[in-house]
Amino acid sequence: MVFNHLIGVRFPVGPPKYNMKLLRVGALNEEKPAIIDNDGVIRNLSSVIKDFDPTTLNQETIKKIHKQNIKKLPIISKGIRVGACVSNQQKFIGIGLNYIDHAAETGMDPPKEPIVFFKANSCISGPNDDVIIPKNSNKTDWEVELGIVIGKKANYISKSDSSDHIFGYCLVNDISEREFQIERSGLWDKGKGCDTFGPIGPYLVTKDEIKDVQNLNLEMRLNGDLMQKGNTKKMIFSVDYIVSYLSHFMSLNPGDIITTGTPAGVGMSRNPKIFLKNGDQMLLKIDNLGSQTQKVIG
Repeated sequence: MVFNHLIGVRFPVGPPKYNMKLLRVGALNEEKPAIIDNDGVIRNLSSVIKDFDPTTLNQETIKKIHKQNIKKLPIISKGIRVGACVSNQQKFIGIGLNYIDHAAETGMDPPKEPIVFFKANSCISGPNDDVIIPKNSNKTDWEVELGIVIGKKANYISKSDSSDHIFGYCLVNDISEREFQIERSGLWDKGKGCDTFGPIGPYLVTKDEIKDVQNLNLEMRLNGDLMQKGNTKKMIFSVDYIVSYLSHFMSLNPGDIITTGTPAGVGMSRNPKIFLKNGDQMLLKIDNLGSQTQKVIG
């Protein structure tokens, strides 16, 4: 029998390609690296790499994972806690007022250069961990944001070279205490770095999985009500511009996280103003990057 219809057909060689949805699961400080396979099953990657940290966020790790038969890796229960998708990062950098509509709702002119601040690494938490309102806080607020994760050291790079230095993207809630940030003098940082103010994840998606990072929908709901709805195409400074810009002021290293600004709809800009209180529930989503659900603890 001759299979003429198969002439010229190319058959896949090696293990199948899996979506690169990388995550860390387990109790706090005991997280294990994992991957979500194409059927939505969480698989343990501990036999392949030790963690998703500055030493493993590189192309070699991606190659190692692609060589695996993911279906043969141990299954992890979906009920397990999901931790922050990156560990041991050197820097957690924020960009302020980076959406046209958000700048407008604050009554401020769009910045001519990116506004840069730092979030304390100690504020990083899992995507579904409780958010704790800090002591003496009356104005704790939310901000759904796209996070960039660096995968290759960047110094004085051009905008056109930025993509080569990006490992992937994740969802970030840039929680902010507005009185600490704006009314207490000095830098924004003290309103941005309180414990639990940096939920990241649920997973880290490699850059090749995102067709157009400047066309992703973002939304945030508070107790079921839509508060924020935007798209990354409304960024004032693009992802590539931000990475290049920052690299002229500091070294960007593998594992560094850059959170890129939020669309309109934050609590401090509403009339009347709305701030987080004990028992509130937050739900955040970004296209292709999953969702976060957090309970607020007063």
